[in-house]
Amino acid sequence: MDVKELKKELEGIYFALGRSLPAETAAKALGVGKEEVIWASEELAGEYEKEDRGIRLIRLEDSFQMCTARDIYPSLIKIAKQPKKAVLTNTLLETLSIVAYRQPVTRQAIAKIRGVNSDKALNKLIEYDLIEEVGRMEAPGRPILFGTTEGFLRVFGIDSLSSLPALTDEQIAEFKKEANEEAEHEEVEV
Repeated sequence: MDVKELKKELEGIYFALGRSLPAETAAKALGVGKEEVIWASEELAGEYEKEDRGIRLIRLEDSFQMCTARDIYPSLIKIAKQPKKAVLTNTLLETLSIVAYRQPVTRQAIAKIRGVNSDKALNKLIEYDLIEEVGRMEAPGRPILFGTTEGFLRVFGIDSLSSLPALTDEQIAEFKKEANEEAEHEEVEV
C-alpha cells in the first residue's frame, strides 16, 4: 500500500472510530508494519497542524486519535449550546452506587440489594457509559458481572475507586427505603 493510500485509510478509520487506536492494531488490520502506521499518522497530524485544520490527530503513546482543534472550541460550544448530559434519576444513582461499591456485581445481586428488578437502570447506565460488563461469574449460568468505567471516574471527578466516600448507615437505610417505595410503585403499575 502506498503512503497516500495508507494515510487515506488511517484518516477514515480514525474519523469513524471516535476513540484512540493502537498503531499495532491498525497495522495488523491494514497489513502493514507498525512503524509505517506511526509514520503515516504523524504525517497526517503534521498536515492538519500545518494547514490549520479544524481537526487534529493526536498521539497517545503508540495510539492515535482524531479530535477537534482547540481553537474552534468556542464555536463548537456555541453550536452545541451545552453538551447534553445524562440525567441521573434517583433510581439510576442508587443502582450506580451499588455497582460502584460492590463491583464486580451481578444483575441478581443488584436486584437483591435494591429489592426490585434493575434491568432498565443497568441498561441506561451502560448507555451513559458509566458501567460496563467486566466479566462473567464462575457459577451456573455464568451471570454477567458489572463494574464502573473510566467515564464514571471522569463524570464524578475522582481518580480511582478508592476515592469513593464511605457510606453511612443512614445513607444505606435511605437507599433501602427508596427501593421499597419504588417496589411498591412498580407493583401498582403492573
